[in-house]
Amino acid sequence: MKDLLGLELEPYSMAVEKGKIKELAIAIGDDNPIYYSLEAAKNAGYDGIPVPLTFLQVIEYHGGYGFQEKMEVLKLNPVKILHGEQEYEYLGDIYAGDELHVTSKIVRADTKIGSSGGMDFVTEETRYTNQKGELVAIAKITLVHRH
Repeated sequence: MKDLLGLELEPYSMAVEKGKIKELAIAIGDDNPIYYSLEAAKNAGYDGIPVPLTFLQVIEYHGGYGFQEKMEVLKLNPVKILHGEQEYEYLGDIYAGDELHVTSKIVRADTKIGSSGGMDFVTEETRYTNQKGELVAIAKITLVHRH
């Protein structure tokens, strides 16, 4: 497990699409017009249509590794995985039309042994940089892999 620590995943870039923002807002039941209308967003003080708080998962889903591919890279059995934790830290604004460059690496990889067996904890840190070279967000996800 320790050999995963520091592993860097293949970087990628993805445009932030207005349609994907709208799709996510509809999916989560958020009818705030700032996610649907540039005019509403500007009237609310934004420079463009902003992304909902969990939008980075959309970037990950459509631009990054597929789940199966990532499990192969991390050498984890996909049927023994739990989504342990997810956090987002926004350092700047992200708007429709931005181009995000995404880099990821494993920042935690350890094993704990309990009375029912062992579990691996793997934390991936993903950094999102916009087209201006500004770091705008950092996301961390922890996967729990039961032995």
